[in-house]
Amino acid sequence: MDNQPKRLYRSNKNRMLGGVCGGLAEYMNIDPTIIRLVAVVGFFATASAFFWAYLIMWIVVPDQPTTIL
Repeated sequence: MDNQPKRLYRSNKNRMLGGVCGGLAEYMNIDPTIIRLVAVVGFFATASAFFWAYLIMWIVVPDQPTTIL
């Protein structure tokens, strides 16, 4: 059993722009399209607050580590 805590990373495989929405989808185990739609609706509904949140997460959240076997 792996006792590693679940970590949030920017996705390498579900990436459209910065991988933030794909990473959130992988973390929450849901379809990335749902996260992207929520982000777009949130962008227009909150006068671009979601844009700034996405930008900050793009800077702060690390890229998903690649494992080389």
